[in-house]
Amino acid sequence: MRKIVVSGGRSLKGKVKISGAKNASLAIMCAALMADKPVVLDNIPYISDVKIMIEIIGTMGAEIRWLDSDVLYIKPPETISQDAPYEKVKKLRASNLLLGPLLAKYGRASVALPGGCNIGVRPMDLHFKGLAGMGAEIRLERGFVIGTADRLTGARVYLDFPSVGATENIMMAACLAEGQTIIENVAKEPEIVDLANFLNAMGAKVRGAGTDVIKIEGKSELNQCQRYSVIPDRIEAGTYMVAAAATRGDVLLENVIPKHLEPLIAKLREAKVEIEESEDSLRVKAAGPLAPVDIKTLPYPGFPTDMQSQMMVLLTTVPGTSVIVENIFENRFQVADELKRLGAKIKVEGRMAVIEGVPELQGAHVKATDLRAGAALLIAGLMARGETHISNPQYILRGYQDFESKLNSLGACVKSVTLE
Repeated sequence: MRKIVVSGGRSLKGKVKISGAKNASLAIMCAALMADKPVVLDNIPYISDVKIMIEIIGTMGAEIRWLDSDVLYIKPPETISQDAPYEKVKKLRASNLLLGPLLAKYGRASVALPGGCNIGVRPMDLHFKGLAGMGAEIRLERGFVIGTADRLTGARVYLDFPSVGATENIMMAACLAEGQTIIENVAKEPEIVDLANFLNAMGAKVRGAGTDVIKIEGKSELNQCQRYSVIPDRIEAGTYMVAAAATRGDVLLENVIPKHLEPLIAKLREAKVEIEESEDSLRVKAAGPLAPVDIKTLPYPGFPTDMQSQMMVLLTTVPGTSVIVENIFENRFQVADELKRLGAKIKVEGRMAVIEGVPELQGAHVKATDLRAGAALLIAGLMARGETHISNPQYILRGYQDFESKLNSLGACVKSVTLE
């Protein structure tokens, strides 16, 4: 059993390089199975979610290996040797993104119902609806999603909610379907655009990614791409931005795309945090008193739900009252109870949290309940007086590469401890 111990009271100062985007990497790794030739992917983060996906794809017959610390080689199999294994799939929500590629290229997909963080209901009915509309037969059997299709055909698909996963699954499947597919009310996240760019690099014809409607002209094969670089992780960048502000620090973030962070930048500036933008970097400074802000999470380009927990921590010591409304996942406020152990004043009613600023947080024993809650508790530990002990650190390792060493390079005191 391991835990993370954080000694608080230190301002973060220096520079940090942001890794590749977790969510884009996982989708693109699945899409690489649709290629007819090997693909090399750059800027892939070395995190546990990626390692699990490597194991899943490898088990199914793909040749996959690291060429460098952030460079991944994937050679798709000619045929799928076995189903996606339950013991791996249950750990990773993004494993559901195998459905579309496997159906489109191999005519059959069998994937265990996926797991991931318990942050709320994330039904797969939109995935099933879209794939079924393209001619696939989908059924649930002994905990597995089994899909079959002799040949997928283009269709018009309307998503009741702009689901990122459903958009990605249907978009990938459509690239090898016969005819045109039109997907309406799609997700617009930067990771969607990155996936579309990768698919196009492989020879697909995807238009409209980043808008409300995506149109795909199906192709018989995808064999053009040999190398592709994944975008930087906007949530990792946002986490360091909030950590810098929360500790009243001064941090330069390198390898970022500022446009992807506009909703967070706007809220931090509203809170009186100084932010300097350049083409591929951001500098975050917070010296004086900060101001309370109200936040509503929304699908991109709204404020991201994946940054809500981190902002809650920041607001715990901001004088005045701040309000957060969570419109995406109903269980995102689990971190509030842990923050109360540190002395925060937070009242949760349904999907709304009211935060009353306190003078300071005090170190305590807390536990991470999901990936972003874990990151938020690390920030809280950096802010708090004394030591903060965080259990369930495996959640943090799912999405942040070298979090401990990166924070320590900025002047933090964070260490992992193995308990007997």
